[in-house]
Amino acid sequence: MDFQHRAGGKTGSGGVASASESNRDRRERLRQLALETIDINKDPYFMKNHLGSYECKLCLTLHNNEGSYLAHTQGKKHQTNLARRAAKEAKEAPAQPAPEKVKVEVKKFVKIGRPGYKVTKQRDPETGQQSLLFQIDYPEIAEGIGPRHRFMSAYEQRIEPPDRRWQYLLLAAEPYETIAFKVPSREIDKSESRFWTHWNKETKQFFLQFHFKMEKIVSQPSQVPPAGVKRPPPLMTGLGPHPPSEAVPPPPPGGMPGMPPPPPSAPAPPQMPHTPGMPPPGALPPHLRPPLPSDGPGGIPPPPTN
Repeated sequence: MDFQHRAGGKTGSGGVASASESNRDRRERLRQLALETIDINKDPYFMKNHLGSYECKLCLTLHNNEGSYLAHTQGKKHQTNLARRAAKEAKEAPAQPAPEKVKVEVKKFVKIGRPGYKVTKQRDPETGQQSLLFQIDYPEIAEGIGPRHRFMSAYEQRIEPPDRRWQYLLLAAEPYETIAFKVPSREIDKSESRFWTHWNKETKQFFLQFHFKMEKIVSQPSQVPPAGVKRPPPLMTGLGPHPPSEAVPPPPPGGMPGMPPPPPSAPAPPQMPHTPGMPPPGALPPHLRPPLPSDGPGGIPPPPTN
């Protein structure tokens, strides 16, 4: 018998599976998958009757074992009945009203302008801290509303270009417009005695005072060099005194080595007479000194006569 050229056949393998065998294999694979993913004890439609078989209360089907029931739950009939039951329960269930959101009543006021104010600069005589005292008048403030305040960075506002050196103090009270004061961006001392507010309901005046913290002064290190280190010489400006020049040592008694001694009869070179009001010849540089008088030709003194 030729098994090699049979449709679907392969030499050394079994025959082609029939349709029933394929279905049985598929149901077994579905059962194994359902056992791994589904807990049969938590299924509301699973029931075991007195005969030892299993029933599906949703589809009213009988099953001989758990594997058959699990394969049924993965089938089209069971899935369709599940969708139908879910739609029916959703339709019959009463619609639950959504929880109402808490509505906050927005108070609307007609702005009547800016309030009057007074700013006083102060300095604590004991600590030296600088402070600012603000007095704001709200004669027509709305009933039940008190003034509010807060500090705002220069990067929060959109009126002026941001500058890190400044911050803003905002004061607001309805129906007046919100006003802001531009103050230095320094750390504020918010202790009880250095930062306080007061609202006088009788005079309708609001007071606020705060102190700036003292800035730490960084001491400059001394420029005195440590012991054992020489100080560098001062710059030559031409105005300071010059150090005294060292004296030139006298020539040796025998004369300079390698130089012949002068003749004993040679006269000393003539000296130019000193003119009153003129500096001596040695005080001028060589190119500014006047020529010495000469008797011989070419400026050479005549030889001595015997």
